[in-house]
Amino acid sequence: MLVAFSVAPSVAADSAGSVSEAVAAAVAVVRESGLPHRTDSMFTTVEGEWDECMAVVKAAVDAVAAFGPRVSLVLKADIREGYAGELTGKLERLEAAIERRG
Repeated sequence: MLVAFSVAPSVAADSAGSVSEAVAAAVAVVRESGLPHRTDSMFTTVEGEWDECMAVVKAAVDAVAAFGPRVSLVLKADIREGYAGELTGKLERLEAAIERRG
């Protein structure tokens, strides 16, 4: 499965509204998990089995919770039994489809 999620404290750490330190703590959890992952400006996506992915999301939420009393979590999952390598595979199929249209 693929799980794309965004986690941040509900209250910013400073007057500029930055949550980068809290998000960095969450991304560190993902990187330490050993699961295939990708982080962009809006979401982090992890790939693995249900229990593996949800454990990483929970640990990331726990890491962010250390920065404040309230945490916001947005999560989207693509659950597809029998498939692996979809973190890159879906993009490869998309690029191939675009190329065929060209």
